[in-house]
Amino acid sequence: MDLTYSPEHQAFRQEVLDFLDAHRDAAPKGRGGAQRPSPEAVAWQKLLIEHGYAARTIPKEYGGFGAAPDILKSRIIGEAFTYAGVPPGLQNQGISMLVPTLLELGTEDQKRQWIGPTIRGEVVWCQGYSEPGSGSDLASLQTRATEDGDDFVINGQKIWTSTAREADMIFCLVRTEPDKAKHDGISYLIFPMSMPGIEVRPLVTMTGRAEFNETFFTDVRVPKTQIVGKRGQGWFVANTTLKHERGMLGDPGQLESRFQALVELMRTETAGGAAIMDNSVLRDRLVRLQAEIAAMKFNGLRVLSASANGGEAGLARLVVKLQACELAHQISALGIDALGELGVLYDGAPHLRDHGAWQQNYMFQLGLIIGGGTAQIQKNIIAERGLGMPREPKLAAEGAR
Repeated sequence: MDLTYSPEHQAFRQEVLDFLDAHRDAAPKGRGGAQRPSPEAVAWQKLLIEHGYAARTIPKEYGGFGAAPDILKSRIIGEAFTYAGVPPGLQNQGISMLVPTLLELGTEDQKRQWIGPTIRGEVVWCQGYSEPGSGSDLASLQTRATEDGDDFVINGQKIWTSTAREADMIFCLVRTEPDKAKHDGISYLIFPMSMPGIEVRPLVTMTGRAEFNETFFTDVRVPKTQIVGKRGQGWFVANTTLKHERGMLGDPGQLESRFQALVELMRTETAGGAAIMDNSVLRDRLVRLQAEIAAMKFNGLRVLSASANGGEAGLARLVVKLQACELAHQISALGIDALGELGVLYDGAPHLRDHGAWQQNYMFQLGLIIGGGTAQIQKNIIAERGLGMPREPKLAAEGAR
């Protein structure tokens, strides 16, 4: 892959830099996250879409900028925003996971109804996948959708539902054909979280915050037209979404931003009168992380290149989620160690650095190694699908000899 900038790409890079210089003050603080975006974040997202720096390749008829795919321009945008320390716009479950799923598999009506409001931050989504007994073995889910005239009637429970309290809509896996094998008979529905019969209960994690929720469905009526893809083929649709979820969790731009913050922390914090950066042990850990982030960044370009050429990235895509989530946690772990005794502080402490972001991220990112497919499951997928190794043997049935 030739990454040399042509005169066109050099001019585009200058255009992006000029935009950042002119509009830096309009950018909200921090990155768009899973919660409902602020008015400032929504306004920033609108400005980015207008200039083609967000929703760049989404067709104009669905509310995007409508540019042709160009991996070098995507790389230029990502790098410019990262090194300027400016948020690249909203990144959440609706924008990063549902929208590309609808572009691939949604009906024309679904694309026109939901993509525009979602990419503009006007509609917030949550994901109804995991259940108390169906986490890594997602296909064993038991939430049922039974037919009643023109509707499905949904009963069951989901868990670890990020953004459920703030969400307007949910994309949800339900079992519509319970007599079929577990990977069959699953359907992928989208419907409002305001429907009667939906109850959301917050789940407080070790961070002290309720990032996740339990979601209960009792006789929730959803029109059959709200299905994405075909009935009974929800497992295929679900894996399309998971592909994009793992890409979202593996964004190298986010890692580079956190790494830059770590470098600044180690330059400014001191111990015994010397900068933390002068500590050879911690500096060695920092350099190792820098090398791994660089490797992940260039692996991301392999994935982009395959996508732009209409191919599959294969093994390059499969390693992204595992590598990124573990690296994110290692960055925060080094930040905690660099802070020394200040690293054990938490909410409200007078000497807390960065409003407790290092401590918060350290605990939350540990959960991301589990969420979206555990590290152990990811390694099995990489081995079996990426490297062609034999499938892990199943345990013999209880009582078998």
